[in-house]
Amino acid sequence: MSIALDFKIEEIDWAKSGGLVPCVIQDVETKQVLMLGYMSKESLAATIACGDVTFFSRSRQKLWRKGETSGHILEAKSVSLDCDKDTLLVSAVPKGPTCHLGTASCFDRGKLSSMPIGRPADSSANGISFLAELWRTIELRAADKQSESSYTQKLLASGVRRQAQKVGEEGVEVALAAVAQDDQALLGEAADLIYHLMVLLKGRGLSFSAVCEVLKLRHQG
Repeated sequence: MSIALDFKIEEIDWAKSGGLVPCVIQDVETKQVLMLGYMSKESLAATIACGDVTFFSRSRQKLWRKGETSGHILEAKSVSLDCDKDTLLVSAVPKGPTCHLGTASCFDRGKLSSMPIGRPADSSANGISFLAELWRTIELRAADKQSESSYTQKLLASGVRRQAQKVGEEGVEVALAAVAQDDQALLGEAADLIYHLMVLLKGRGLSFSAVCEVLKLRHQG
């Protein structure tokens, strides 16, 4: 697994904090800050080598791979170094709740989820961040073959043809709502269309972030 670095390892000022540097973990999709840990040269090297965020535990004085007990690992995608060269920012994909209390972030005070692994999309997320949460929920439903009551799981199991049919139906309903119904009706139909489009993308083995990348490239052009 390749992790993007925007700096050279030797640039890090390890001496300033006694061989450790603070490391902020950010969700690569939602941009939510998930937690703060500390890294040593060895833990950074381990993170780069295995792809899972690995810290240095100050209390236990040893390397600690996040999720090694719970299974809620942080899959590192990129590492950045701040302007003072003494703090790291890791963009990661969380596999389950980051906090030991069962919340998505260690800063989610009072937002405990009773079902952390299969939790629904976080309704406290806003705008584009909520779309990332919704996508993560769709991925969880796709992995859970036992959720017979889940509409998302049933739709994923129905195959691409049925998923495409639903997108077509919802697209027509959006168009009709735009010319013949009120704003709330249009918003509701637009929400249905976006959801079903996301399910179709998952059914085809594609990601919603890949669509965002296409839009980004077109905007840059």
